[in-house]
Amino acid sequence: MNLGFEGKVAIVTGAGSGIGAAISRRLAEEGAQVVVADINADAAERVADEIRAQGGLSHHFAVDVTDAAAVEKLIGTVVETCGGLHLAVNNAGVDGVRKATGDYPLDNWHKLLDVNLNSVFYCMKYEIGAMLAGGGGAIVNMSSVLGVVALPIACAYTAAKHGVVGLTKAAAIEYARFGIRINAVGPGWIETPLSSEHRDIASSRRMEALQPMGRRGTPEEVAALACFLLSEQASFITGSYHLVDGAYSAH
Repeated sequence: MNLGFEGKVAIVTGAGSGIGAAISRRLAEEGAQVVVADINADAAERVADEIRAQGGLSHHFAVDVTDAAAVEKLIGTVVETCGGLHLAVNNAGVDGVRKATGDYPLDNWHKLLDVNLNSVFYCMKYEIGAMLAGGGGAIVNMSSVLGVVALPIACAYTAAKHGVVGLTKAAAIEYARFGIRINAVGPGWIETPLSSEHRDIASSRRMEALQPMGRRGTPEEVAALACFLLSEQASFITGSYHLVDGAYSAH
């Protein structure tokens, strides 16, 4: 399937590994010039180098997406360096401690809301400005299956991911008439470095037993949906939230 990204400039945050890296690679394969952004400079450079080694066009930048001024500077640099901005995937995210709401640490609450929700607002704020100047574009915000269901002892993550869905819908309504489409994707239990940090063999088996498909998803399966939503093949899809969860939320 040709998604028609030739001549398009795309930025992906949290692109140094996992889902962000898979989306970056898929965008490049489909012809986009990809800006790989991550707080980890070495990881961003590694993914960009992989893309270039496969004949793709890529740049890499280190950015802390919780710093609004840094995000504004990054988007300005992308427009100046690449000639515009047409596609964006706001994917940066972190997990948190496992505590019940009454015991949840304040510092972890603020960190998760900053990275998983506030950063999406900062990115969209400046991406939308660049896209308006260029005549339109498409944005995908990475939520989670926890944007529609809840997980006990994960109140901050659940709240942030629900927030991403609401933010996506509000912005989509605001900018639909200006040629900017904005959607959210909700991955379920995906095999990524982030998910592996909080897992042992026993917990992995318990989680897999809860999956109707009997397995975790892959970053490439999420990338396929995200890139479709960015493409003109999804030209009448905006303000939507799309799950990639193997029917986990259908229980």
